[in-house]
Amino acid sequence: MTHEERSETLKKIFSHKIPAVVMCRGLDAFPEMITHATESGIPILQTDTTTSDFMGEVIRWLNVQLAPRTTMHGVLVDVYGEGILIIGESGIGKSEVALELIKRGHRLIADDAVEIKRVSHETIVGSCPELIRYFIEVRGVGIINVEQMFGVQSVKEAQGIDLIIKFESWENGKQYDRLGLEAEYMDILGNQIVCHTIPVRPGRNLAMICESAAINRRQKKMGYNAAQDLSERIMGNIDS
Repeated sequence: MTHEERSETLKKIFSHKIPAVVMCRGLDAFPEMITHATESGIPILQTDTTTSDFMGEVIRWLNVQLAPRTTMHGVLVDVYGEGILIIGESGIGKSEVALELIKRGHRLIADDAVEIKRVSHETIVGSCPELIRYFIEVRGVGIINVEQMFGVQSVKEAQGIDLIIKFESWENGKQYDRLGLEAEYMDILGNQIVCHTIPVRPGRNLAMICESAAINRRQKKMGYNAAQDLSERIMGNIDS
């Protein structure tokens, strides 16, 4: 383009009040671009990354920032790489179980309030409000700063939610799932997340149950289902 054509074209572009112009691959802006950008009050940014890489990062970032979100009461922990959201009525022992899991080497993401974002059709990510990040309330003891007490290896900023464990008070006579052949799900922001209901009563090692649930979940992802394996063995024994 000639100087006049370029200037007129850029004037039309900047008249749309765009938020910013990004020059990729380290390219410098034309003098006419700087002139019209200054007149319009529109910043010009520069990056050494390629256009495709830059657009990919921007789209990924926007997907996270603009994702549908909600806040749930519960505790989110990283157990063997699996994000476990522990929910249940207040005072049932969610924070105490999280504290025991942290002592066993697992990591805390959020206690009490879990901010959840739906970043894709398959993935929801949980984090903690910055104001209460890495703090746990333990009834009878008070507030504990997990990061200060157990070190930075005991905490994590965000984690995808792979499994929900719901604590409820044990009810005599109620039938609880003992085999796990049919998975139960909970809907969060349109995503179906596997949910286990765990009855709580004195003497149950809930931290160990959470660990076992996390390992079992990983095995299922890798194609092994213990309940299905046992069922097939029993049916094979009956047939023989």
